[in-house]
Amino acid sequence: MFIRYGYEITLNCAQPTALVCLLSVTADRDADIRVPETTFTNPSVPTTVYHDLFGNLCRRMVAPAGDITIWGDATIEDSGLVDRANFAAREIPVTDLPDSCLVYLMGSRYCETDKLSQTAWDLFGHLPPGWARVQAVCDFVHKHIRFDYMQARSTRTAFEAYNEGIGVCRDYAHLALTLCRCLNIPARYINGHLGDIGVPVVNPMDFSAWIEVFLEGEWYTFDPRNNKPRIGRIIVARGRDAADIPLINSFGPHLLKSFRVWTYEVPDPRLGQ
Repeated sequence: MFIRYGYEITLNCAQPTALVCLLSVTADRDADIRVPETTFTNPSVPTTVYHDLFGNLCRRMVAPAGDITIWGDATIEDSGLVDRANFAAREIPVTDLPDSCLVYLMGSRYCETDKLSQTAWDLFGHLPPGWARVQAVCDFVHKHIRFDYMQARSTRTAFEAYNEGIGVCRDYAHLALTLCRCLNIPARYINGHLGDIGVPVVNPMDFSAWIEVFLEGEWYTFDPRNNKPRIGRIIVARGRDAADIPLINSFGPHLLKSFRVWTYEVPDPRLGQ
């Protein structure tokens, strides 16, 4: 299948403000792009790109005083299959993990492993290690947190989400990956597009957050917010938590004036339909 995705974001800055935007798809999907990403700003400003420590594509610019709109659009080919699963996947002992995984075992800005370690072992320590234990973590988080977009808070941590029992997709992700890390299972935070393909359409669309967990030598997708296999995930950025991969990092105050995201299935663009 072919999926068109994009965004239109308008900010207002009181003065010229440096921005770093993480809005483009990760390089591991380059071969799947069928209509290359078109990006522009209004008013037009110079932009440069670089890759951060996690390999994410970052776009730098200086927003002028007043309004600026950042727009991007592309089409990607997708398998049309639901998230890959391996129910027999085993946990890897810490001593045998690749060096690159170790950072995803440690506490981070929104993921207080020190505060949730005992909770994690009390809740899940008795379960057999492996895929089923990670799924049990996601099942718990899915039931424990009540989704409420109006209660979103950019400073809410995993520990606070656990105690408050409310949040949005990033809170589900932060709590689930923190509990996994406490159990010595590497887990990382994902930001990306997830359209309503194969499920009832829910508007308005938004960027989504989920997690990847390292089992049996590979990274696998888990989604504690939706807690079911989905079609057409498009990863924008990976990091330890949301602090590593904000959609827009503003080096000065700004006001979000409008925000629009689209993700939907389209005909094969190579056929000119």
